[in-house]
Amino acid sequence: MIKHTLKKLPLQTYELTVSIPWSDIQAQYSKAFDLVLSQFEFEGFRKGKVPRSIGEKHIKKDTVYQQLIHSFIPSVYEEVIKKENLKPIVNPKIDLLNAKENETWEIKITVAQKPDIELKDYKKKVQEIKALSKKADIWVPGKDQKAPTEQDEKAKKDKLFNEALTAILKEVKCEVSPLIIESELNKRLSQLVDDVQKLGLTVDAYLQSKGLKMEQLKKQYSDEIAQMYKLEFILMEIADQEKITVGQEEIQKIFATIKDDKERASAQSNSYFYASILRKQKTLDYIIGL
Repeated sequence: MIKHTLKKLPLQTYELTVSIPWSDIQAQYSKAFDLVLSQFEFEGFRKGKVPRSIGEKHIKKDTVYQQLIHSFIPSVYEEVIKKENLKPIVNPKIDLLNAKENETWEIKITVAQKPDIELKDYKKKVQEIKALSKKADIWVPGKDQKAPTEQDEKAKKDKLFNEALTAILKEVKCEVSPLIIESELNKRLSQLVDDVQKLGLTVDAYLQSKGLKMEQLKKQYSDEIAQMYKLEFILMEIADQEKITVGQEEIQKIFATIKDDKERASAQSNSYFYASILRKQKTLDYIIGL
């Protein structure tokens, strides 16, 4: 029987240590072998028609174990987080502590949930920022003032918006799990490698051109990611507390603006994404309207 222990780490991070008896691994090995065999090709036989006896001689154990890990471990993960009533928001970090034959397998699974958030008196902070902005606009006798252009008004609104969000980030308590930051950091670094390779450069050459070292870049990315996620979580919390919702009719209005049938169908299949974007925008409007 699969057993596990749970350890709570700081910042809504949890560590699960899972023990899987060798008898379970053997049963899953047989299933994984069947899957590999169904895709195996061998001279004189069509794919999927290779006799088991031949497959056992030519299919490497490592290939089967890779298939076992790919197909079985996710189900183990789903089982343990369900038992512990955990709600991870990023992919787990999975480490094989022991995966030897004829021994109990040990797996460490690290997961992260939505952080705890204390909004404190963020409304007051936003109102203070807006009051200062209005004070700066008061006409002073003898001061030469030109009528603001549309561009001036937009710049002023953007400045107020950024100052309000900066004030919220300083006021609200919200610390993001390192696992969330690590997960996003790995994605960014992987994308960076792809991008610089397309330019015919190496990562080292790219970093040298920017006058950066890898650790500096990682720190820069990590700080950006932490701020980005912190803001996302804060906006979600404000939306929840203020009961900001998005109706189906609001989403349909967005879809109605998409003229191409295929694009509209694709958008409708991702209605949750559009709903989340619209909810975020409504939350931002609410904040700036305080």
